[in-house]
Amino acid sequence: MVAIITVDECVGCGTCIDECPAEAITLNGDNIAIVDAGECLDCGACVDVCPTDAIAME
Repeated sequence: MVAIITVDECVGCGTCIDECPAEAITLNGDNIAIVDAGECLDCGACVDVCPTDAIAME
């Protein structure tokens, strides 16, 4: 499993970036979070802190 960002729901707040222990999440040029699937630890920490529920584990 890996964290998947729903682009239409992401507001670019960066909360997930701060919470990710693997530093697998960054913001792109449009301030949308993107996940490096190769670095994601499948821990779900980002899912728990996302204020817009834009992240799911798939």
